[in-house]
Formats: sequence, C-alpha cells, structure tokens
Amino acid sequence: MDVKIQQEWKELLKEEFEKDYFKNIAGFLHKEKREGKTIYPPGSLIFNAFELTPPSKLKVVILGQDPYHGPNQAHGLSFSVPDGINPPPSLKNIYKEIESDLQIKLNKNGNLQEWARQGVFLLNAVLTVRASEPTSHSNIGWHIFTDSVIKAISDSKDGVVFMLWGNYARSKRDLIDKNRHLVLEAAHPSPLARGAFFGCRHFSQCNNYLISKGIAPIDWSL
Repeated sequence: MDVKIQQEWKELLKEEFEKDYFKNIAGFLHKEKREGKTIYPPGSLIFNAFELTPPSKLKVVILGQDPYHGPNQAHGLSFSVPDGINPPPSLKNIYKEIESDLQIKLNKNGNLQEWARQGVFLLNAVLTVRASEPTSHSNIGWHIFTDSVIKAISDSKDGVVFMLWGNYARSKRDLIDKNRHLVLEAAHPSPLARGAFFGCRHFSQCNNYLISKGIAPIDWSL
C-alpha cells in the first residue's frame, strides 16, 4: 500500500509500512468501507498530525487514545476538533489548565492545528474509529504502529517534551528515553477524572524545558 504521509515521516517509518500488521490495518479499513461503515476521521485526515508536524519541527508530543466518534469532530489531531465545532469536555479542561498555568485567556476555538504547526505532535494511539462506536478500532494494530512512532521520536531526537495524560498514555512511558527527553505525566483531562488533571502545570514546565535546551517555546494562546 502506498501510504500518503509526509515525506520525513515516510522515510523515518518506512520499515513499519512494509510489515504485515500495517498491511492488515489497511485491509481492515478497506473492508469496513466496502461494508458501508463510516470511519472517522476521513481517509485524507488519518495522518493529519504527521502532515502538520514533521519530525524536523517536532518539539512536543501530546498523546490521545482514539479519535472522536461523532460526526464532524475527528480530524486527525488528538483532542482537537475542526473550526466551528464546540470544544469537547476534555479540551475545555485543557484550556482551563493553560489559562491557570500561564495566566492567559484563550479564544476557545477547538482547532489545535496552530499548536501542530509550531511543533506539537497531536498523536492518537489509535488513528481511526467506526462512527458512534468508541474504541472500535483499538485492536486492529494501530497501537503497534504508534508505539513505533513514539520510539522513533525518542531514538531520533533530543529534548522533546512528552505529555502523557491518563493511565493509557502513561503506559507508554517505557518507550521514551528519559535521559534525552522530558516526560510529564498527569491524570486525564476528562471530567471523569474529577479535576485531578488541574494543577499539573505541564504547559509552563514544557516551555521552561524547551527554553533551557535553546528551543523556542510553544505559544499556547491560540
């Protein structure tokens, strides 16, 4: 399968695209489409995070679990929604933490592509989902691919900030070389975590670390 993905990523991950598990993912998605299933995000946006944040520009990784499963929400960036869609509850809590941590006001647009263009890699561990069926593609092999992505970032770069929110994301910590990168862990921003995410101050910690490495900080203000 010819994977339509940003060229730097294509070179970094070329061995993964030739492995059987990845070919099985492609076969599964084609079968779903043949059976008339609706898949989110649309095919052209499955690798949107990779398109907007090539490895050479990558500074931060924010790991999500799987895409939003409602119409017009998922567009290939973890926690983000397209223009005109109200920010989901987890994203609203992320904004609250940023405002508290950095003492700034956000405009509450839910589209995080400006973060992505600055080097914030908004990666979901699972890249597709069947409409109205959360985690429906969680066992088709995507986690093998995205684990390899996390490890490739860890092995090929220095001074990246990894933000791992919730038990699922935190389970990926062992893929990251903590001697080369900053790993920040917190509760998930979902309201189900009952506010445990608040006060993590990941955004100021991130920028302070980047500055200490001589890397331009992220403008989180949207």
